[in-house]
Amino acid sequence: MTEQATTTFADVTRVEEIAPGRFTAEAHPEWTIGGKPNGGYLLAILGAAASRSAAHQDVLAASAHYLRAPKPGPVEVAVEVLRAGRSASQARARLTQDDTPCVEAMFTLGALTADTEPYWSAGAPEPQGREYAGCVPVTGPAGGGTGPVIMDQIDLRIQPEDLAFGRGTPTGAGVLRGWLGLPGGADFDPLSLLYAVDAFPPATMDIVLTGWVPTLELTAYVRALPAPGPVRVLHKAQLIEGGRVDEACFVWDSRGRLVAQATQLAGIRLDPPA
Repeated sequence: MTEQATTTFADVTRVEEIAPGRFTAEAHPEWTIGGKPNGGYLLAILGAAASRSAAHQDVLAASAHYLRAPKPGPVEVAVEVLRAGRSASQARARLTQDDTPCVEAMFTLGALTADTEPYWSAGAPEPQGREYAGCVPVTGPAGGGTGPVIMDQIDLRIQPEDLAFGRGTPTGAGVLRGWLGLPGGADFDPLSLLYAVDAFPPATMDIVLTGWVPTLELTAYVRALPAPGPVRVLHKAQLIEGGRVDEACFVWDSRGRLVAQATQLAGIRLDPPA
């Protein structure tokens, strides 16, 4: 785990209720990329408020639309519970800053367990890539200590075969495989898994050098409570067209159980032809 991390994930996603369905939170400056808070991190803040408001506490599914990036600093979250059923609740949440909408999200919440086993899983990918020790740290002191400040907070490792883009020779596969750990070695939970599905660099880096790749929409499923330890991540691009790219992400816990998955649509600014 990086020695530079100064905040825990629980700290930076904490929400305070100021009225029924209304919360305050802090978009932490150390959880940003180019001064803009990470999209999965913001979704976790929204999920924290939704889980405090609904009859069920575990996020099962989330879909967020990113209207504009808030600045680091105070934000507000308003939650409307749409339904409270026996096995699931649905809620809508909006994150605003200075009365300006920034992120809109829908949540389905229920109860997750750690000991469930899939009835059928042939349609899901198997865990891919090297084990934790065989992957290259790309964050914190071990990774060179440069890059977005959020990288000083996490333990992100990518297998060496997928790091050709760092040498200026992307493979064109659009796939990044590796591992992710939280500050202080904290274990993952349903909220931090919402961050995990958006934690890796854009998989387009393995295709072409680009500018910023801002998330437009992110849909995440949380499948089970993860076992302790870091999580294995497969992050891949699927189609680049019309200035947009869609990416898929799969997250397995330390015992090889698929615990989260996501798809997202992002804008992409391709470098002009040489």
